Amino acid sequence: MTVPTELVAKPAILVISSTVVRGAVGGRGAAFALERFGHPVWSVQTVTLPWHPGHGRSSRIVPDEAAFEALIDDLIRAPWLGEIGAILTGYMGAASQPAAVARLVDAVKAARPDALYLCDPVMGDAGILYVPEATASAIRDHLVPRADILTPNPTELGFLTGNLALPAEALHAAATTLSTPRIAVTSAAGTEGEITTLLLSRNGEGHDTIRASHAAIGGRVPNGTGDLFAALFLAHLVEGAGDAEALRLATAAVADAIDAAASLGSNELPLAAIQDRLLSPRTPVRIIP
Repeated sequence: MTVPTELVAKPAILVISSTVVRGAVGGRGAAFALERFGHPVWSVQTVTLPWHPGHGRSSRIVPDEAAFEALIDDLIRAPWLGEIGAILTGYMGAASQPAAVARLVDAVKAARPDALYLCDPVMGDAGILYVPEATASAIRDHLVPRADILTPNPTELGFLTGNLALPAEALHAAATTLSTPRIAVTSAAGTEGEITTLLLSRNGEGHDTIRASHAAIGGRVPNGTGDLFAALFLAHLVEGAGDAEALRLATAAVADAIDAAASLGSNELPLAAIQDRLLSPRTPVRIIP
């Protein structure tokens, strides 16, 4: 029997990050976007929250270290590991988690060597860490060296390269000191009135550099834009897009989500309401080689 083209299975994507009951931050938003592209999602929760901490103090459930290790061990020996075509890691709930996650990344790579691993090193913003330094260091030591793609903001890039208060003019030079094949620095410096993402891709002799810029959107930007960008950028790469096109489409869709939140007066990214635009965004984005 011939299977219709639209029913051909796509590779699964493993998402290891936080989850919230309300909202679209962390792994919850990433999984929604990836499933909208037609990818099955394997999901590991590193911490469970009722809402983003920026909305107010709340409880949190962090898996017991032994239970988390046991879950990772189960996944490592799963007979379906070869289904996974890409991995996305984000927020880590404890300093012990990155080493365990690294073992799972290695197992996926052993089962499927072409699987892409995107590490979103969620650890801080605006010049400060919002996770314990031990957790940030564990991400740096265990996950960053394994990544095919990194998506840090300037603060996170600064921590990874030894200067938490990294100035805007030093972002490019700092990124070149890392060995990761692709590094997309979100919220990088752009011209006045614009938001820019800086992408460096290693070539044989150095780096190819691309900038994606769009007009800044007024109002408070909801949380979760970094999680959404990471998921969309990874999805487009898995789908076969080149670096520039994947960067343009991911950047435009995040801008669409921010604009929709402003229009709706929402303090969350309204992903369900704009799900078609995750695939076909409308915001004009300038790509600058």
